[in-house]
This record gives sequence, C-alpha cells and structure tokens, in this order.
Amino acid sequence: MRTVNSTQQYRLAEIRKVFARDQVALDRIVLTVCRGERVALIGPSGAGKTTLFRLLNCTLRPTSGKLWIDDEDVESLNGKDLRRTRSRIGSVYQQHNLVPRLRVIHNVLAGQLGRWATLQSLLSLFKPADVEIARQALQQVGMPEKLLERTDELSGGQQQRVAIARVLVQNPDVILADEPVSSVDPSLASTIVRLLIEISQNRHKTLIVSLHSVDLALAYFPRVIGIKEGRVSFDLETSKITEGMLEDLYSGNFRDHSMTEAISERVQSVAYPSVG
Repeated sequence: MRTVNSTQQYRLAEIRKVFARDQVALDRIVLTVCRGERVALIGPSGAGKTTLFRLLNCTLRPTSGKLWIDDEDVESLNGKDLRRTRSRIGSVYQQHNLVPRLRVIHNVLAGQLGRWATLQSLLSLFKPADVEIARQALQQVGMPEKLLERTDELSGGQQQRVAIARVLVQNPDVILADEPVSSVDPSLASTIVRLLIEISQNRHKTLIVSLHSVDLALAYFPRVIGIKEGRVSFDLETSKITEGMLEDLYSGNFRDHSMTEAISERVQSVAYPSVG
C-alpha cells in the first residue's frame, strides 16, 4: 500500500477547463487543500464551482494545468488506479443521486459498491449485506428508524441525510458536497451543514462544501474561497473576508445569497452537538 507523507490532499496548478465552443469554465485556478481542512466555496451561479467539484472527484479532467491528489498526478491515473482514487472521495450532491424506489438500506449500502464484486452487489438487492453498518450510519445522521422505508417516501431533507449516510459507509478520505442544502429550508440547511462538519471532525476527513448561502459559509467554515467567472476571487480565513469582497464577488447582490434569518452571527469556533 502506498504511503502518503504530504499533508496536501489536493494541489491545483494553473487549472483550466474549457468546454465546447471555447466556453471557459475554469481559468488558471491555483489551490492547495490540506488533509483535515474544512473549506467552503461560494460564488454566483455559473461561476465554475460545480466544474471544480467534478475535477476534484475525478469525473472530469482539466484541459490544461496540473491536479494532484495525495501527491498523485491525476492525469496519469487510469483503470484500477483511477477507480481507487475515486473510491477515496465521497460526494454529496444537491439532487441526492439516490434510487427512489429502493429501500433506504440499499441506498446507504451503495457506499460499499466500490469495494464489492458485481455478484455481491446484485445479491445485496435481494438480501442486504452489512445491515448493521447501514443502521449505524443512519444512527449518525439521526434517522435509524428509516432503515427499511422506501426512499421516495422520505422528505427532501431526509433523503439528503440518506446520501450522507451513504458517504459514511463509503468511508472516504475526502467529502465533497456540492450545494447540499440548496433544496431544503434554512433551519434544516444549518443542521445538515453542522452534520457534515461533525462527521469530518470525528472521522478526520477533509471537507469541501459549495454553498449558495454566504452566511452558512461564514458561520461554519474557517476558510472560504470565492469563485467568480472561473477564477479565484479570494481565498481567506473567514475573519478576513470583508463585505466589500462579497459585494464584488456577487456584483453588489450578495445579500441575495445570505440566510440572515437562520444564522444570526458568525461562529469562528464552536463545539457541534450530535445531530443523532
């Protein structure tokens, strides 16, 4: 097994991503994210945040520049090595990416697919394996009683927790969450963000979250990166971000991206209670 000595989880050097018709989604991105960091990405719609996430979870490759994950050049990864790297990255999406008609237990245990053989995966649809692992993951997200319910009978917030439980079962080194709370109400959004942070702290995971809400980013993350027009506008400790920077990032409309009713103050350092 390869031993990684570097504290750097991600290193991006002059990353560009260009789609058809010369559409530049990312332009000369330079970033480093260390192991165990908690980082929020903010910026207007179309800024390039989702494209950046797809590069970070290896579902896209850059047009130019270099991306290293655990000191490995992603461009050199193919086949088994690429699958191994992807298995160490857990992703939570806005749309959950669950199979609605399956029971919750099946969706949670999908986090094991990267380690299961094809036959084992098929057999688990009829008789779920590792039931206790799924139950424990649901316990951590506060809904163990939903283990055998159909996923499409759950609320949007509950489905997002199932998606997080799936990542718990996967047990990756990195958790990437792309707009994980944009479809839930403000009070639940805060709960889900706290849950992700609690998991990253307790399990020593690197956490990178893209957020529509400026206030959530400022309240719960020690480091915030602003993305605008495919470039890094700022990359700072939360305490150093000014209202002027946010006005510039959102072209004077950053209050449209806040949740001041749900978050009354910035939280620089807090002990997060168990959500379960």
